[in-house]
Amino acid sequence: MSTGELMKQTRDLIRTAISQRSNGQDGNGGLSVDALAEKLKLSPADVAIHLGELLRYTVFTDDELMALEPAFDVFGPADAAGRGCVVVHGRDGLVAVTADPIDVTLRNWLEMRVHDPLIWAICPHADITAYIARHSQNTRAMDVATTSGDAEESDDEEHIENLSLASISADTSPVVKLVHSTVYDALQAGASDIHLETRPGGLAVRYRVDGVLVHVATLGGNDLCEQVISRIKVMSELDIAERRVPQDGRFKLALKGRPIDFRVSVIPSVHGEDAVLRILDKQTLTDEMNGLRLDGLGFDPEVVLRLRRLAQLPYGMLLVTGPTGSGKTTTLYAALTESNTGHDKIVTIEDPVEYQLPGVLQIPVNEKKGLTFARGLRSILRHDPDKIMVGEIRDSETAQIAIQSALTGHLVFTTVHANNVFDVLGRFSHMGVDAYAFVSALNGILAQRLVRVLCEHCAAPARPDDDAILDSGLTLEEVQSWKFRAGKGCSHCRGTGYKGRYAVGELLVLNDELREAIVARAPARKLKELAMKHGSRLIRNAALDLVKNGMTTLLEANRVTALA
Repeated sequence: MSTGELMKQTRDLIRTAISQRSNGQDGNGGLSVDALAEKLKLSPADVAIHLGELLRYTVFTDDELMALEPAFDVFGPADAAGRGCVVVHGRDGLVAVTADPIDVTLRNWLEMRVHDPLIWAICPHADITAYIARHSQNTRAMDVATTSGDAEESDDEEHIENLSLASISADTSPVVKLVHSTVYDALQAGASDIHLETRPGGLAVRYRVDGVLVHVATLGGNDLCEQVISRIKVMSELDIAERRVPQDGRFKLALKGRPIDFRVSVIPSVHGEDAVLRILDKQTLTDEMNGLRLDGLGFDPEVVLRLRRLAQLPYGMLLVTGPTGSGKTTTLYAALTESNTGHDKIVTIEDPVEYQLPGVLQIPVNEKKGLTFARGLRSILRHDPDKIMVGEIRDSETAQIAIQSALTGHLVFTTVHANNVFDVLGRFSHMGVDAYAFVSALNGILAQRLVRVLCEHCAAPARPDDDAILDSGLTLEEVQSWKFRAGKGCSHCRGTGYKGRYAVGELLVLNDELREAIVARAPARKLKELAMKHGSRLIRNAALDLVKNGMTTLLEANRVTALA
């Protein structure tokens, strides 16, 4: 379509929208950039440019908008998110940025609310949403912390059922508002954990996004720190008077009617108490896990092939190891999902049940009621299972029962915390497990990590310094053909340059030669040589392959994996 034809079609669509508004047929009264983009089969950014030329409005790119300061004192973040419009400080005064420039209702409402003259500008809705999400985090938290009035915690404050910007604005207690605002922002950012840290300068708020901690705000005042931690304790049904020992608890909130669980850990520090909230959005995770397959996690094709073979064996044990948050449970769920033909009885015991799998009996651990991994596993064996998943092996008793299960005709999937596949052997040895029984039951061990991948919207060619390449254990000659890239940061990735993560791993498949070497307590060097001989590949090499193909950066590979 030529530029002239595009402008004519755009004019026609705008005239139609205005006509419908005049006749009362369109309650909204506008035609947004997104709606035009869908009708014209163009990108929102291109449509915004043509719309700006037609209406003689300024058009902002995502980078230009991000560089401007918000006027949240004039038009708050809650109203901005609800109306899809944000007011910013421009060079010549206040600028109202909207994705729907001919929405007369919005224009009249905002100009009556804001007494200063407004300059109107256009930007795609996704960029406006990203701008509000990024710039409102610090501002909302600071506004809440400095709200006038009594900041004491309300004893009769009830747990909210639905978390939203409207409900946050309606909260009467500044501390309650701060906690709910922080939780809401973390959910919008896709965080897996919220860290509330008491420091000499006040309360530091950090989110873990894609496995990396991101600083959000520092709020001054020791009293505020105590009140926020006390609020978290009240929500988690913990003892607010006890500040000398760690406490663990849970609470639940709802976002858009979707229940979200939070696991809470409060621990004393030299400056007071710190809290970490693990976010467990089970429904969203379950929706994402529908159709989950091993080849969609990012592993090498060879690793996927060998994992599938291990998941189809009639008995034995498949171990997945790695630090907390490295995707171990997701990998086991993918293996279970692929091998679930409906002909086997599959039972899992987990702490907690993170995703819900159709056709699988899933048991949550409840240590307060006496349901531990070991006790639950004994009961599972009386339930005639074919395949068993044990969320984590933490003690000798659970390890012994899991191994006996694998030796008596069951296929056991489980996880254990260790740095690599060879450290797993030492972990079970320290638990007092007989080496011969262990290697007889074991089919394979997968050690995995999650590597952040580059945001495709802002990734561009960028070669690291020669020193960085050499410090990573590489030579300049071997990286000549590598497609080095880096992300500059944009609204899609919240300025990080990364969007999403891939799993990388090393897989050790047991055979008779390896079993004999393990029982004979062969040194780690010998075991590594045998593993490489039989097709194993170091996790470091898998991460470097992502760098080679331009999917992540050398810095990220170095962060996640150690030099071979």
